[in-house]
Amino acid sequence: MARRTRIRRDGGEGQGPDVASPHVERRLPYFDPLNEEGLARLEAQVDWIMQDVGLEFRDDPEALRLWKEAGAKVEGTRVRAPADWIRDLCLRAPREFTQRARNPARSVTIGGVNQVFAPIYGAPFVRDLAGGRRYGDMESFEKLVKLAWMHPNLHHTGLVICEPCDVPVSHRHLDMVYTHMRWSDKPHLGAITEQSRAQDSVDMAEILHGADVMNEHCVIMGNVNTNSPLLVDKVVTQAIQTYCGRGQGIVVVPFILSGAMGPVSTAASVCQAMAEAMMCCAYAQLVRPGAPFVLGNFLSSMSLKSGAPTFGMPEPVLSNYAIGQMARRVGLPLRCGGSLTASKLEDAQAAYESADSMHSTMLAGAHFVLHAAGWLEGGLCTGFEKLVMDADRLGSYQKVLGGLNVSDEALARDAYEEVKPGGHFLGCAHTMRNYQTAFYEPALSDSENVESWEEGGSLDMRARAYTRWTGMLARYEAPPIDADKDEELRDFIARRKSEIPEAWY
Repeated sequence: MARRTRIRRDGGEGQGPDVASPHVERRLPYFDPLNEEGLARLEAQVDWIMQDVGLEFRDDPEALRLWKEAGAKVEGTRVRAPADWIRDLCLRAPREFTQRARNPARSVTIGGVNQVFAPIYGAPFVRDLAGGRRYGDMESFEKLVKLAWMHPNLHHTGLVICEPCDVPVSHRHLDMVYTHMRWSDKPHLGAITEQSRAQDSVDMAEILHGADVMNEHCVIMGNVNTNSPLLVDKVVTQAIQTYCGRGQGIVVVPFILSGAMGPVSTAASVCQAMAEAMMCCAYAQLVRPGAPFVLGNFLSSMSLKSGAPTFGMPEPVLSNYAIGQMARRVGLPLRCGGSLTASKLEDAQAAYESADSMHSTMLAGAHFVLHAAGWLEGGLCTGFEKLVMDADRLGSYQKVLGGLNVSDEALARDAYEEVKPGGHFLGCAHTMRNYQTAFYEPALSDSENVESWEEGGSLDMRARAYTRWTGMLARYEAPPIDADKDEELRDFIARRKSEIPEAWY
C-alpha cells in the first residue's frame, strides 16, 4: 500500500505519489475543442507546409544525405516530402515508452494515458526570498536538483534546472549531468548544445546504467528546439543522431512566439509547430526506426507593442488544446505547456498565468511537461519558492486527472445507513476509513482561521514556501549509488575536462 505522510508546516515531506507511483495515470477525458472539420483544416495546413513549403535542414550534410537517400525532395538545404510518407514514418515511433531511472521504481512511462511533470529548464538566473535575484551557480543548481528529487509531485528532474554560470560553458554539461545522476535517482535529460556534449551525456548514461540495460531501455533523452520558423539546424539533427542513434529518446519542440517566429494567428502557428516537429520525428525514424520521440509545442503570444513574450494568455491555452488533439491523431507522445508566467515574483500575476497555462496543459493531455515548476520572468529565472509552490499545486492536478471515483466505497451507502437525517458524517465508519485520502491537502495553502494564522506569524505564501524548501534541504539524504559506477563517472568527467579547453561562451 502506498505510504501517505501528513504535511508539516515546517517543510516536512508533502503529500503525493511515492516511489511506487512515479507518474500520473490519467482517467479524466481529454478536452477536445476542435470538431472534425476544424481538425481536417489544420491537418491540411500541416501537410501543405511539409509538402509544398518544406523545412530548411542547415549545417549538417549528413542530415541532407539521409533525407535524399530516403527519397525526400532536397533542393539545396530545403527538404520537402509527401505528407502521408512523413505520417507513416511518425507511426514508427512508439506511442508510449518508459524512461528507466537509476532507481527502476522511479522509472516513468511517457505517452498513452500517462503524464510526467519535470521542473523548469534553462534559466540563467535564480531567485529566493533570502538571496534575491542572482546568476545561477553550481550550489544553487545542486540544491534545485535535490528539491526536484525530494518533491513527490515532480517525477523527472530535467537537466538545466538553472544555468551554473560559475562553471565554464564547455565543462558545465558534465557537472550538470553528474549532479542529476548522483544526487537524484529519478530520470533526467542529457545535454544537446553541441554534439560532443550530447555524446558525453550518452556515454555517462552508459556508465551509470550499463551497456546491456541501455541496449534494451531508454535511460536518457535530449530536449531540443527547432529554430523557428521552418529551420532545423545541426543542434537538432546531431542531437537526434546521437540520442536516437543509440536507441535513446529525443524531445523536439518548436519554440514559436506568434507574430515573430510564426504567424500572428494561433491556428497557423499550431500547424507550423506540428509540421516542424513531425519532420523531425520522421528524420529520427530514418536515423533509427522505433527511436522514442516526443512531439513538442511551446507556443507563446507576445506583446505587439514591446515584443515581449506573454504567458498564460488565451491563445497559448487554445494552442495546448489543439496540439493535444492533433498529436493524439498522429500517435505521438506530447510535450507542451508548464507553469509559465512573465511575472518577476511569486505574485498574483504569477499565480493566475501559471494556473491557466498548467491547467490547459493538463486537460490537453501533455505526456511530458517541462517547466511544470519554478518558472519565473518568462523563463529567465528559477524561483526556489516558485518551485515548491508550483509542485504543491501539481498534486491537485494529479488528483483531478484521476477522475471521479464512482466505486461502491465512493458512493458510501453504508454511511447513509449509519448517519440519521440532520446528523453529521464526521465520525462515521466511512469517514474513518477514508479520511486520510479523501481530500488533497496542499502543503503551502493556509486554510485555518485568521487567529491561527496570526499566531503563526502571519506568513504569506512566499514565506511559507521559503520555510518549506529550506526545511526539505535540511532533511535531504542522498539516494545510494554504486561506488564503482560513481568512481567511473568521476574519472570520465576528469578525463573529459582535461581534454576540453575551458570556454566561457
